[in-house]
Amino acid sequence: MRPRQPVTHLEDKMLRPALAIVSAVLLSAGSAEANKVFVSNERGNNITVLDSESWEVIATFPAGNRPRGITISPDGKELYVCASDDDTVRVFDPETYKELHTLPSGPDPELFALDPSGNPLYIANEDDNLVTVVDVKTRQVLAEVPVGVEPEGVAVSPDAKTIINTSETTNMAHFIDASTYKIVHNVLVDQRPRYAEFTADGKKLYVSAEIGGTVSVIDVSAAEPKITKKITFEVPGVLPEWLQPVGVKATKDGSRIFVALGPANRVAIIDGKTDEVLDYLLVGQRVWQMAFTPGEEFLITTNGNSNDVSIIDVKAEKVIRSVQVGEQPWGVVVAPD
Repeated sequence: MRPRQPVTHLEDKMLRPALAIVSAVLLSAGSAEANKVFVSNERGNNITVLDSESWEVIATFPAGNRPRGITISPDGKELYVCASDDDTVRVFDPETYKELHTLPSGPDPELFALDPSGNPLYIANEDDNLVTVVDVKTRQVLAEVPVGVEPEGVAVSPDAKTIINTSETTNMAHFIDASTYKIVHNVLVDQRPRYAEFTADGKKLYVSAEIGGTVSVIDVSAAEPKITKKITFEVPGVLPEWLQPVGVKATKDGSRIFVALGPANRVAIIDGKTDEVLDYLLVGQRVWQMAFTPGEEFLITTNGNSNDVSIIDVKAEKVIRSVQVGEQPWGVVVAPD
């Protein structure tokens, strides 16, 4: 066997930078890539952008008047914002933060939901008692669906066949056929329903009632949807009228349901099988909406009165950090991988 030659000083100087580059590439490949977190600040009229690894603020950009509902396209190329007081939906480039164009939304858009395919967009118009359906490619209104008084929450079933709208004053969850844009079912829930969330298998729907203080669990697997349970909340030292459910998020496996309890400054953790409350997490003031990171490692909550977001470790079920954002944060969405 030929004896191995010693590395010369010159070769060593040339080799070290190359090894350093290889090491950096390997370390980068082995670490999770950060996602951008977008927070709409209702009173600040802007969007705060966070890095999901460092949880540092990396950008802030203007978003029109009273930005509330916020979502992102499945390919991560378009960020949609309900500019409520501008009566429009503004569309931004999530990389450059530049406004690309607007979409017709009807008056006072507050919440919306994208079809799982990324098109169309279903928008709740609180002032006109309508759900406006918009083609995000042609930027044209496809339909205006009359619903109950003060529509707010919007959800689309995983199979994209059913749209849910919650009407705050009518106290109903409206089931809309996505092929005809007609209401096919109405389910009476408790007072001021704010939000609707499907489980990933499409079998259950959770509807929060802010003033009623409950979350209705609706079985949507049968031909006729029906309420199977109403979840109530009780926190020692917190007045019952402060327990106001708003945002709801379900894990993909359906094992946990998280409910934002508004001025109670708590997030309730619910067992997705039994629909029993397991615990409460103390977060910032007036917790409103929530969003998971793509792998569901973390849940981010917007806390409107403390002007911050709370970061929840989903597996550990504990709050690990709070981050100051803009004035009166309302909505939150995380860019996909």
